[in-house]
Amino acid sequence: FPSGAEISGLGSEARCMECHQGRASGLSVDSAIEEAGLEDMDAVSEDLGFTNIHYFAAAPTMYGTLTKGGYEYEGKTYDAKNDHVAGYDSCVGCHNTHTLELKVEECAACHEGVASAEDFRDVRMAGSLVDFDGDGDMEEGIYYEIEGLRDMLYQAMQAYGSEVTGTPIGYESQSYPYFFIDSNSDGQIDEEEAVRDNAYNAWTGRLAKAAYNYQTSLKDPGAYAHGGKYFIQLLYDSIEDLNGALAEAVDLSAAHRIDHGHFAGSEEAFRHWDEDGAVSASCATCHSSAGLPFVLDQGAQIEQPLSNGLQCATCHSDPTTYALHEVTEVEFPSGATVDSGNPSTNLCINCHQGRQSTDSVNARIGDNEDNAVVEDLGFANVHYFAAGATLFGDEVQGAYQFDGQEYAGRNAHVEGFSNCTECHSTHELEVRAEACSTCHAGVEEVADIRMDSTDYDGDGDTDEGISGEIDTMTEALYAAMQAYAASTDGVSGIEYDSHAYPYFFDDAGERYATWTPALLRAAYNYQYAQKDPGAYAHNPEYMIQVLYDSIEHVGGDVSGMTRP
Repeated sequence: FPSGAEISGLGSEARCMECHQGRASGLSVDSAIEEAGLEDMDAVSEDLGFTNIHYFAAAPTMYGTLTKGGYEYEGKTYDAKNDHVAGYDSCVGCHNTHTLELKVEECAACHEGVASAEDFRDVRMAGSLVDFDGDGDMEEGIYYEIEGLRDMLYQAMQAYGSEVTGTPIGYESQSYPYFFIDSNSDGQIDEEEAVRDNAYNAWTGRLAKAAYNYQTSLKDPGAYAHGGKYFIQLLYDSIEDLNGALAEAVDLSAAHRIDHGHFAGSEEAFRHWDEDGAVSASCATCHSSAGLPFVLDQGAQIEQPLSNGLQCATCHSDPTTYALHEVTEVEFPSGATVDSGNPSTNLCINCHQGRQSTDSVNARIGDNEDNAVVEDLGFANVHYFAAGATLFGDEVQGAYQFDGQEYAGRNAHVEGFSNCTECHSTHELEVRAEACSTCHAGVEEVADIRMDSTDYDGDGDTDEGISGEIDTMTEALYAAMQAYAASTDGVSGIEYDSHAYPYFFDDAGERYATWTPALLRAAYNYQYAQKDPGAYAHNPEYMIQVLYDSIEHVGGDVSGMTRP
């Protein structure tokens, strides 16, 4: 590809991609800016011009960040290959080889109501349930979401031309070199303006980046199908970048850059393995689209291809009837096996169970003394969103449970609200908060709900939600850990950063290395509380017990607190 990226392991579509790859990339724009000697991205340069990707660059649209056909902004992450269902995820899978027409009749098997190529503009999948362009229309197809964002970008570019460069800019898709000086400032490029001698000539680095993405989104007319989310991100970021130089920013407050978590292909949960070229076997079950069905079928896991989020087939055994993969029981890291009684919840907790347990922490600690620094003892990370382990509490022992204490088991809520998909919308993942108001009258936020008036955290506030009780106790645990570190021989000061692996660091900002068994147990539970942000709903009693015992274990003051 023009970026220098190479895609291997292709089939007959490789021949198509030789031509349908464009003639430039985001790196071409950076090179042009560098050659012009620009350091100030808002400085006009007569040595900088427009970079044109060329036409019908469908392949880099489909492969997204793997080929970097768009201009990708520093510090941002982007969707990779847009994986469709098997058999319809390549050029020749969707287009007739010689007529080039779409295989509309075959597509209609899943996309009801599609009878012509134009009908695909109205398609959007269950994995795209956010309002990307912020216009309030969640029924329109992805084509129109891209169109809405592109209009917003054009608005931002025109404002930038007037405010920053001092030279109004306009676009004409049928006339080379596409961008022209809007000499009469009427917001349109008239026939007499769309001529080579009137080519836009007040380029800045910031404007060149945005213009490249604007043009690229138009020159692949099938972008909405080839890789729509990649273009949504490129357009959104271009608007955001231009906004940084505008007196009155284009309003992005109602727009969205990415999907909900399971389908957010640009995020770390799916992009972590890009440099490796595949998802490792130890991570593939939950971080690849094919991983969960594979392990359910085979009972073991292998390395899986990179994924751009989950697919229909990840959870559904039949994409036409939407039947789910059948899961009758789930084994947790502790070795405990449970059946929630609900097939969809069993499916969810295959991944939402964490990767550690009381047993694995004990195995790591061995028979070492509680307050002695143990060389080579390392932090045990439960991993993320272990909601299933929280829900089942003592039955699966996902958090660290201390000897001699009793802990709550499964949190049984009222009928109809005791399983994952009864409380969370299946694809958006959002909590069905409106349904909670039937019993919890007057509560605007789910986090404000509490079932009794016990002051668990001892702060005197019995009106705050149970989440507030847990938050205060989590803060108290962190303070107790820091006090313990300061008062224990050989133990370094300890700091926590929720966004930086391995999360715990010493005073010098290095990986924490002076663990004692007592501190490790407390840190494990502190991380557990951080990484299940819904613990207050999944099993508040269990979470409070775990935090109380952890605070006490490292010498913290629990005299004003109440343990359930």
